[in-house]
Amino acid sequence: MSQSVNDVVVSGRVRLARNYFDLPFWGMSNEENAQLCISRATESQLTNPTEDTYTLYTLRDMTKVDRQALMEQHLISRDLLKHSEVGAALISKDQMISIMINEEDHLRIQSIVSGFDLGLAASEAFKAEEKLEGICTFSFDPQLGYLTSCPTNTGTGLRASLMMHLPMLTRFKQMGNVNQSVAKLGLTTRGIYGEGSEALGDLYQISNQVTLGRTEDEIIEAVTAVGKQLIDAEHALRSRCLSDQSAELKDTIFRSYGLLRYAVQMDEKEFMQHWSNLRLGVSCGLLDTSLELVDQLLTTAQAAHVKQYVKENTPDLAVNQARCQIIQKYL
Repeated sequence: MSQSVNDVVVSGRVRLARNYFDLPFWGMSNEENAQLCISRATESQLTNPTEDTYTLYTLRDMTKVDRQALMEQHLISRDLLKHSEVGAALISKDQMISIMINEEDHLRIQSIVSGFDLGLAASEAFKAEEKLEGICTFSFDPQLGYLTSCPTNTGTGLRASLMMHLPMLTRFKQMGNVNQSVAKLGLTTRGIYGEGSEALGDLYQISNQVTLGRTEDEIIEAVTAVGKQLIDAEHALRSRCLSDQSAELKDTIFRSYGLLRYAVQMDEKEFMQHWSNLRLGVSCGLLDTSLELVDQLLTTAQAAHVKQYVKENTPDLAVNQARCQIIQKYL
């Protein structure tokens, strides 16, 4: 079984929390200030339109399904959905950079990369931050660092996270130990959509909890180091299972593959479990398809994307049936 970090790490993300120095933090703000945040952010990205192409998404002008679809792509957060009357997002053409406006802070600048390269994600996030600050200075204290609505983000305001596929650590009931171990290092484990969400599809976000008292480089190094340890642990269990429980593992994977290929209807929770087995089968060399395609399927078969597909293609089709059509087109 050939092994790589991308077998386990689906994506890496760096997010910066920033607030304008001359406006109240969002919890004490009003719609006029919210609109000012949107106009400032938009102006900053349009100062050099030939270099970057961003699209502004104003949430209240979008349908609930379209907003949900952006969240399924991890381009906006669940918290931004709660502020849909004033929330907005600037999203780059390649979808690598997403600038959430009027979430918990005035700005949440995030960069998402496929795989393990948190250094690249950080570099791109800081480039976007520099352009944004060119319009108006951010709230900063010489001792505390960047000031944020929630004190846990004060300091660097930086959260680095890895989206990791850990089916074997889950299967062998090791995630409790993982949670305890990473907590001792100032990190935390969350579900697929961050804080308060489930670890559907055996997907977990590993991120730093502490932003004060650590430099940006130290945070990224800490998350990267823990990521490497989890990759090694997951790979070791996969090799062990292929050696000692080969028939059971293959049966699980091929059953899921068969259901994904031929089922007529499937709800989202069931899909996520079979998707996890599909990705594991590809990673272990048991199924002949690409990880890239499997990871694309993760988004396109989720609820809002399926509803968009139904609306555009077969309006009378039930969502759980349409999900199976999408899956089978991919496989």
